[in-house]
Amino acid sequence: MDHTTARRRLQALRERRQVSQVELAKALDFKDRQTLSAIELGKRALAPAELVRAAAFFQVDVDYFTDPLELAGEATFSWRKSNGNEADVASFEQTAGRWIATFRHLARLRGDTVNSSLMRVALTAKSSYEEAVAEGEAISLALGLGAIPASSLVSALEERLDTLVLLVDTIPGISGAACQLGPLNAIIINRREASGRRSFDLGHELFHLLTWSEMKPPHIEAAEGKSGKSFKRIETLADKFSSGLLMPEAAIREYVAGHPLPREVDEAARWIKEGALHFRVSGQALKWRLVGLGLIARTSADQIADHLLRSPMDEALPPRFSRRFVEILAWAIDHGHMSVRRVANVVGTNVDDLADMFSEHGVRAPFDL
Repeated sequence: MDHTTARRRLQALRERRQVSQVELAKALDFKDRQTLSAIELGKRALAPAELVRAAAFFQVDVDYFTDPLELAGEATFSWRKSNGNEADVASFEQTAGRWIATFRHLARLRGDTVNSSLMRVALTAKSSYEEAVAEGEAISLALGLGAIPASSLVSALEERLDTLVLLVDTIPGISGAACQLGPLNAIIINRREASGRRSFDLGHELFHLLTWSEMKPPHIEAAEGKSGKSFKRIETLADKFSSGLLMPEAAIREYVAGHPLPREVDEAARWIKEGALHFRVSGQALKWRLVGLGLIARTSADQIADHLLRSPMDEALPPRFSRRFVEILAWAIDHGHMSVRRVANVVGTNVDDLADMFSEHGVRAPFDL
């Protein structure tokens, strides 16, 4: 048993449930509060029988305190949700937490870093939208994303910022989430969204990770965003940042120089659809970026209906999770750290489908598959 993990999870659960040390000490049959205090300070180890009593008191499994593949309330999430039951979000958060905890545990076993790098951004809740766009462009340049930033953003986040990116099948209504687990940052994206929406959500969630200490996002964005203007402003800042990140001014102007913008509304709509496919963003996002750069007049943009800019949903789905995540699962199986069936259980699939998931990423399937 990892005593450090157990005592930290016990203390976190006690504080989250608003149970006093006196109450929990009594439930654990301690003579006084000082014994529990010594445990929480790491001066005394928890005995297995005491952990069983704690699990019974809090009505959780003993694994809650000991399983390295569970988060047990250690992470903070911010979900972007358009609809759906909040209880469903809580359930899905537990599933997503298991993915992130598994990655953290296996990365540590392999000796990899789990400390994400954060770049500095000069933004606060009082920053202007223009400043948010400029910071997005600056991050795009610093990460070396090139002329089509969306095409290399995932790899840059994983390789340059050590941020875990997971493209998964979410529950209905969720487009993405940002997560902080100590020094490890993670982004979850609904892989069934259109590619342009996925790119924009990725930039949006990156904004939250970069500004978390200055502008901590709510647990569920849509639910809590209805009540305050300050939150709506932060969300707009996140969208503006994503716009600058994915559509830097220099890249847009270079593209326009080689593909002149037509003046007719119908022709302009077709041009924007093609440009959006080029930059891997939505047509609507590109339209308003062009307005912001003064390349299209707002009156002209208003005449271009959003439905004219939508691309057909016939694109292939991106592979599940990410290559980095799948590679470490294969390593864990090869080195005996996890069984095939346990890996399949963590990712919510069966053993046969697990082999297909490895194949999707071009990762050699472990020998016993």
